[in-house]
Amino acid sequence: MEENKEEKKRMLSGIQPSGDLHLGNYLGAIKNWADRVNDYECYYFMADLHTITVRQEPAELRRRSLIQLAQYIACGLDPEQNVLFLQSHVPAHAQLSWVLNCYTMFGELSRMTQFKDKSSKYKDNINAGLFTYPVLMAADILLYQPDYVPVGEDQKQHVEITRDIAQRFNSIYGEVFKIPEPFISKAGARIYSLSSPGDKMSKSDPNGCVFIMDEPDVIMKKFKRAVTDSDTEHPVRYDKENKPGVANLMNIYSTLTGKSYDEIEKEFDGKGYGVFKPAVAETVSDALKPIREEAERLSADKAYLDGVYKDGAERAAYIANKTLRKVYKKVGFYQG
Repeated sequence: MEENKEEKKRMLSGIQPSGDLHLGNYLGAIKNWADRVNDYECYYFMADLHTITVRQEPAELRRRSLIQLAQYIACGLDPEQNVLFLQSHVPAHAQLSWVLNCYTMFGELSRMTQFKDKSSKYKDNINAGLFTYPVLMAADILLYQPDYVPVGEDQKQHVEITRDIAQRFNSIYGEVFKIPEPFISKAGARIYSLSSPGDKMSKSDPNGCVFIMDEPDVIMKKFKRAVTDSDTEHPVRYDKENKPGVANLMNIYSTLTGKSYDEIEKEFDGKGYGVFKPAVAETVSDALKPIREEAERLSADKAYLDGVYKDGAERAAYIANKTLRKVYKKVGFYQG
């Protein structure tokens, strides 16, 4: 059994526990993660170290770290088959990050678009962690020597700088790090805000964001208020450029039902948004109900979740520490 596991390619990814998971997280990432366990050795972590570049309420961060784990498991990530852990529970993340800081150029970091975006958003707290965030992300990745890193198009730059750092280190010290490839999720799973369909679905826009833990009546209200358009002649048709709100709803409906856009157009031919939007809402509610109920059950069992985190950290640290020891030896740290 262990031999087969070692033959698999390794994949790693994580999400910050900075808010409840939403439909975009689920359809864009986690739903696909659950399907990969047969083909890949999977490591998924709650990126709590990354969250503190923005000020957090400590008790709330601790609560979300447990709740998010419960939601991960409820979404189909079996902790027996996947390594699920908290980033801060594996000290090697921070330890490798410092070493890699010394092999990352100031100019490289200053060109990162996320730093520019967050600096303008949090002008009263432009801290060094915000600037060196990509180095910690590189450490997160390189510690586990993964073959692939699942990322959205907006995160490709982070994988690129990770590859640059790894190649620079390897050119000095030999083949220490495996050079990871970005694994771009298939098209069609990028979910946009219901209230602002030009933007990705985000917790920062709660009216346009459907959370995994939302009750059915809340989901229905959000979809009934979803932005569409004034087209009465042929309202339900896929036209991303001219009808972005409708295209987004069709994408959600298609992803959950498996129906093509042509099939959806035929299903709602001659019907208006008053029929279409509630149908999408009901489909979403039906899909999220078992996840919400299982997440609620798991969240009530703190001892179980603590056990998952402890086991996950031990399994992750076994791999991470092997990489860290090799790096420490290469750079000249005395280890006895």
